[in-house]
Amino acid sequence: MGRRSHRLFARWYPQAAASLEDRGLGEQRARLLAGAAGRVLEIGCGHGANFAHYPEAVTELVAVEPEERMRDLARAKAEELGREATVIDGQAEKLPLENDSFDAVVATLVLCSVEDQDRALAEIHRVLKPGGALICLEHVGSANRAIRTGEAVFDAVLWSHVFGGCHTGRDTGAAIDRAGFDTGALSPQRFPGLPFPLKVSPHLVGTARKPA
Repeated sequence: MGRRSHRLFARWYPQAAASLEDRGLGEQRARLLAGAAGRVLEIGCGHGANFAHYPEAVTELVAVEPEERMRDLARAKAEELGREATVIDGQAEKLPLENDSFDAVVATLVLCSVEDQDRALAEIHRVLKPGGALICLEHVGSANRAIRTGEAVFDAVLWSHVFGGCHTGRDTGAAIDRAGFDTGALSPQRFPGLPFPLKVSPHLVGTARKPA
């Protein structure tokens, strides 16, 4: 499939995102990733915001990122932290990786922006070992139909064009369920300390499992 570039977003977002970490997102990342272990794949690693939060139990970290500038920043972040990470070019919808090969896949604020959510989740399911974990922190659409309609308009007119293909109104929980994951350990949360629209968006947080 063709790749849509978001070069302008990749240039301004890393600096702007620093304030989000200070407003509670960094703390949430640390809690979310505390249980990660073994061979881990991160989808859409961006500039490496998660890298500081992976525990020593992660024995190998592979990170996929489609934007060249973001990959360069992620490699620099890994070097700064003294963390070994293999950062590769690729899209979530077509991962250049083998079947049943990762203990966990991490997706934080990325499933909102992939071009084809079902294909991306099918690929994540494919590369996970049986019993493996999809660790995610994703903002999702409102359960209220009227608000969700407003989110769709907001995305089409402005948001997705400015913020690297991000969509505020996706039903990511349903997509994860359709991909064959056990979603019982995912829960909705809100983070009012984040800026609009993230502070009013419900977030799906936790671990989904590929059946053993």
